[in-house]
Parts: sequence; C-alpha cells; structure tokens
Amino acid sequence: MRMPRRRFFSASTAIIAEEYPGAYYLNPRSFISALVQCRNTHEIRRVHAYAITTSMIQNLGVANKLLYIYAGHKALTDASALFSRMEQRDNVSWSVMVGGLAKVGDYPRCLETFREFVRSGSRVDNFTLPFVLRVCRDTESVRLGLEIHHLVYKSGLHADVFVSAALVDMYVKCGHLEDARKVFDKMRNKDLVSWTVMISGHAECGNPEESLVLFDQMRESGIVPDKVTMVTVVFACAKLGAMHKAKIIHEYIEKRNFSLNVILGTAMIDMYAKCGSVVAAREIFDGMKEKNVITWSSMMLAYGIHGQGRKALELFPEMLQSGIRPNRITFVSILYACSHAGLVEEGRQFFYLMGREYLLDPDVKHYTCMIDLLGRAGKLDEAIELIENTPIEKDEGLWGAFLGACRIHGNIGLAEKAAKALLELSPRNSGYYVLLSNIYAKAGRWEDVAKMRELMTSMRLKKTPGWTWIEINNKIHQFSVGDKSHPQSKEIYEMLKILSEKLELAGYVPDTDFVLHDVDEELKAGFLYTHSEKLATAYGLLATPEGTTIRIIKNLRVCGDCHTFMKLISSITPREIVFRDANRFHHFKEGFCSCVDYW
Repeated sequence: MRMPRRRFFSASTAIIAEEYPGAYYLNPRSFISALVQCRNTHEIRRVHAYAITTSMIQNLGVANKLLYIYAGHKALTDASALFSRMEQRDNVSWSVMVGGLAKVGDYPRCLETFREFVRSGSRVDNFTLPFVLRVCRDTESVRLGLEIHHLVYKSGLHADVFVSAALVDMYVKCGHLEDARKVFDKMRNKDLVSWTVMISGHAECGNPEESLVLFDQMRESGIVPDKVTMVTVVFACAKLGAMHKAKIIHEYIEKRNFSLNVILGTAMIDMYAKCGSVVAAREIFDGMKEKNVITWSSMMLAYGIHGQGRKALELFPEMLQSGIRPNRITFVSILYACSHAGLVEEGRQFFYLMGREYLLDPDVKHYTCMIDLLGRAGKLDEAIELIENTPIEKDEGLWGAFLGACRIHGNIGLAEKAAKALLELSPRNSGYYVLLSNIYAKAGRWEDVAKMRELMTSMRLKKTPGWTWIEINNKIHQFSVGDKSHPQSKEIYEMLKILSEKLELAGYVPDTDFVLHDVDEELKAGFLYTHSEKLATAYGLLATPEGTTIRIIKNLRVCGDCHTFMKLISSITPREIVFRDANRFHHFKEGFCSCVDYW
C-alpha cells in the first residue's frame, strides 16, 4: 500500500518526502538533492538530523556532501564535528576539510588536518594540494611549502597544471621569486592564473620591467588577459613609472574594449600619476562612470604626489556631493597632499575633522602625515609635542618623517632623539644611520660622521645605492653615481661638461653640503657632478629631440644640489623635466619646480 505524501522538516528537505514518501524508499541521491537546496545552516542541520535518524549518514557520499555544504556556508564547527565522527573517509572528505579551513583562514587547523591526511596513508591529490599551498604565504611558512613541493614530486603531480599554479603562487607570496620562476618555466600548459601570478610577483618584488615582458610573452602564447590580469599589468607599469609603457597598456585596454570599472579605472589613475601625468590621471577619473571612495582618494593622492595640494582639497567637497563618505584612506590622501604643498592650517583642520565630523580615530599614518606637515613647515616643537602626546604606537614611518624634517631644518638635538627611537625600532636599517650622518655632515661635525660610518661598518651595514632610470625609445637606461658603464658614457660626460660651463655662467655654484666627505671643495664638486640624476638628465638631453619632456626616476630622494641643477637646466634649455624620487614628483620647467622648493 502506497504511503501518503507529506513534507519533512523544511522546504529544503521536501524533495525527500515528495519523491520518496516511504522511509524504505530513501536513497543517497534524495539526501544530496535536498542538501543542494539548503539556503542556510539551519536547513542543513535539519537534513543532517534526518540523515542520522535514517542511518543514511553512514553513506560516504552523503557524509561528504554534508561536509561540502557546511564548508560552503563556512560552518566549519559543524563540519569538524561531523568529520571527527566519520568512520570512513576518502580523499574527498580530507580535501573538503583542508579546503574549508583554508578558506576561513584557520591556517593552523588546516595544516594539522593536512598532516593527519598524509599520516593516514591516503594519497594526496590535485584537489587537496592547492588548498594547503595557499596557507603557505610568508617567509615563516616557506619551509612547509618546500616540504609540500617535495611531496608533489613524490606523488607524481608536478605536471598537474593546478598543483603547479598553486606552487608558483606559494613561492611568489613567500618572496621566493626564483623558485616560482623555475616551477613556472617547467609548466607545459600555463593558464591565465599562472601568468597573472608571475606578472604580479615580479612587480611586487621590485622587477616591474620583467612583469611587462611576461605580459607580452603571455599574449604571444595565445592567452587572452582578463580584467584581473590587466589590473596587475597596470600596477606593474605604475611601479616602473614609464610613460611610454603606460600609453601602450592604455591603448591595449581600449583595443580589447575593457570597461573601466572601479578597480581597473582606479589602478589606471594610480598608473598615470606615478608615470608623471596627473592630467592623464584626471582624464581617466573624469571618464569613469562609477567611482568609489578609493577612486576619489587615489585622485587626491595623485594631486598630492605632484605637489598640487589645492586641487586635492577641491575634490573633497565634490566627493561628498556625489554621496561618497570619506574613510581613513581619504584622510591619508588629503593630509599627504597638505604636507607636500605646505598647507599647514588646512591639514590641521582635516586632521581634527576626521574625528569630530566622521568619528574616525586617526591611526599612525594620519599622525605621520601631520608630523611630516608640521616638520616641513619648520614647526618642529609642535611636531615633537604631537609625537609625545599621541596615544598610538609610534612606528618607523612616524619617526622617519620627523628625522627628515630635522634634516631639512638642521636641528641636531631633535634629530638625535628621532634617530635613537628609529634605531631601537630597526637597528639594522642603514638609511637611518645615513640620514643622521647627513645631518652631522651638513653641520660640519665630521667626527660624528666618522662614528656613524664606523658603527655601520662594525654592524656590516651598507648604504642603499642610489639609482636613476630614464626611458628612451621604449628602453630603460639605468645610472648610478659616477657610472661609466653606459655605451654612450663618453658623450654623456661631455654633455655634462658643457652643461656645467653654461650653468656656471648662469650663476650656478655646486652645493657641497650634499657631499658627505671631509674633503676639499673642488673634490666635493666633482662628486656632485657625477650624481646619477645628472647623468640621466644629460643622457636625456642627448638622446631625445629638442622640446621633448625628459622623464626620470630615482629610488632615493633627490639631493638639493641636483634639484637646483635641474631647475637651471630647464631654464637654459627648452625642456620640461619630470622627476620622480622616493617621495614625490618634481616638474621642472622654465627654471621653476612644481614643489616650489617645498620638499
């Protein structure tokens, strides 16, 4: 006799009763179908309970599906309880638990579960390994990643595209780019994800030029990039700071009809800003149909790094009128813009506005911008008072900004205080020793300069070498101080000699305060004339047509003498020089700099 139809527990489990009204008709497929329809953990638990009462939980397929559904809803506590009671487990069971724990960020339990999986004698597969490799994401966990890599070879999975891609990703995240490249180069079938990871890895690890080479190779191999890849490429181009490359990337984006959504559009704003064109950045900004708070903040920061603080401030009310509420990033951008334009009073107002009006407590980045703003303006007493009274934990950036201000204004007493705090925080950062040494040298305290050098020598610390890059005809040329390795080195030095003679007639006198050696003035001037900035500028004048803008990049701050040198070059030649240093952009034109000598 057929039993009457009736519903069990909830809508999600109704399919069981509708299709199989008698308990003796129940089978695994009905439970799995019901689980797929579950909308929340409450409904999952009802099906789970019904599976227990009907003993269907003993079916491995049903139990695995329950694990999977729990994990999908991030209900790992329920999943773990079920997993621990399972009498039988297969690779799917282990993989679901490892993957679920990885997804919710419970890395310790994920790794422990994986170790149990290996100890159980089960064979690792291409489903489980990518999940556990995601957990290895820093220098501390790379050792485990190496062990897993060994296990990959032992299991014969090194040729699997998913496992190889996960290995590449793991090595990149752990900063082992060479190991990532070795795995990548051996991959027979490189997918889009693998290419994107390698492009991103090279950009983040300081080799953006190779990122763009990889992008070209990817396209030549027939792989079509998506928006995620293009964001990565745009990021690499921003790191490189090469305008010619930026234009090529922009043209490709337009050719492929990629819409400028919030993420890609914002990345392009940052790219053009860091390649030296705030005008092009603004064109992208104005052309975007949708903007979020990060987009507005990025445009404000773009104006800030180019010294156009007033324009950054003008965007703030426009953003409010568009219905976007500022966040902490917005105020960092605004305060940064104020600090690089000398807008002290405006900076104070925004600093207090964020807490009073928007209930945002300033963090260390906001305090750092304020210290930088006050310090650059010569208000060192106010800056140190703010430092001493701030409730937040002080970091290297904050004290570094204050030490830089002390260098500008030659306050040795406060500089020593800042340096002491910095060396306690990071005793092996050579930059702080060098900066304090600079301050001593400027004051003529050569004994203290010598002590700094002796201390660096005893600690085996080396000064970060200064490099300057210039892009000519789609090729990057690199220079260091006194560099003679360039194929046109002879012509470059001849050009420097001609320029020096012209500048001397115009009244230029080398500022030997920027040479940190206790030697005679003539020798000091010789050191200055071979700074990498000057070599790159001379080569730019040689290698580009008259009237062409010269764009150069340096990894450190531009020295004061080179800053004066480039101002004068722009006055005696019909050239604009766009110079990006470690801190900001300088636009030299007709004898003036966009920073108004406030840097």
